[in-house]
Amino acid sequence: MPSANPAEDTAAGVDIVALLERGRTLSTPVLRAAVDRLAPPMDTVAAYHFGWIDAQGRPADGDGGKAVRPALALLSAEAAGASPEVGIPGAVAVELVHNFSLLHDDLMDGDEQRRHRDTVWKVHGPAQAILVGDALFALANEVLLELGTVEAGRATRRLTTATRKLIDGQAQDISYEHRERVTVEECLEMEGNKTGALLACAVSIGAVLGGADDRTADTLEAYGYHLGLAFQAVDDLLGIWGDPVATGKQTWSDLRQRKKSLPVVAALAAGGPASQRLGELLAADAKSSDFDSFSEEEFATRAALIEQAGGREWTSQEARRQHAVAIEALSGVDMPEQVRAQLVALADFVVVRKR
Repeated sequence: MPSANPAEDTAAGVDIVALLERGRTLSTPVLRAAVDRLAPPMDTVAAYHFGWIDAQGRPADGDGGKAVRPALALLSAEAAGASPEVGIPGAVAVELVHNFSLLHDDLMDGDEQRRHRDTVWKVHGPAQAILVGDALFALANEVLLELGTVEAGRATRRLTTATRKLIDGQAQDISYEHRERVTVEECLEMEGNKTGALLACAVSIGAVLGGADDRTADTLEAYGYHLGLAFQAVDDLLGIWGDPVATGKQTWSDLRQRKKSLPVVAALAAGGPASQRLGELLAADAKSSDFDSFSEEEFATRAALIEQAGGREWTSQEARRQHAVAIEALSGVDMPEQVRAQLVALADFVVVRKR
């Protein structure tokens, strides 16, 4: 039976792999050229982080991530009637900021693995992780501003605002780890800053570089913001129940870091025996001196209580709700139907991904 929305019918035939690969293929040469500007050893450390070389400096074909943000930046340019190439500097800038945040997040969270490899701080030390992260952020602004256009200035303003919100979200995330209770509203605000802001920027920056007005850019940002919340809700589910083979992280990784992610917060707010017992355990965990030596069974118990209290199902529904709001926002922009279908398909991909 045909869908009531023609874009949904078209979206079903979109080749997501090809769409993501286009973003990666067009942006990677410019990204590598930007990274090559860094002074040694930062250039090598950054190349390792991006998966271009291994820990010994030999060429590698590592997993560079899903490349959702570059794909969105190129589609953003097309949504404004420009060629996808117009969005390349925006794609590179957003990818640089995203990876700046990953380098710092891995260090702050103590994550030893990313994309099935040791993280930068584990291989090259904390100082290099901090310095290279800072350098990538500076490069992001440089890549845009050297275009020397009015549109580049507008794009840079949106990127710096998104970066500040991203840092706000990371600060909130860390502070919540030390609180016994966090409300669902606080968690959504944190995740909107930490993930939604940069995805919102990714899906507007190409349009801005292509000459779109602020109303068009703001509407595209609304799509990206809610897509970011859907993306993070799925990420929160994977952070507890994801398959380590697919995610490249430890089992129960978010529970090991005491993160107040959406499933945890929703479960604690639900009430009932499982919610109450979970609250008691997490309160005791916060005061425990041997938390780092907890067994797999102890983390499995906490995950089971989150599920029994409804946190897993609530988060899954929230991902679908935010997905629907994102799709609805696209109706506010006049764009080629093929581009609309690709944006819908990317949103679908975000909600059903396994890693």
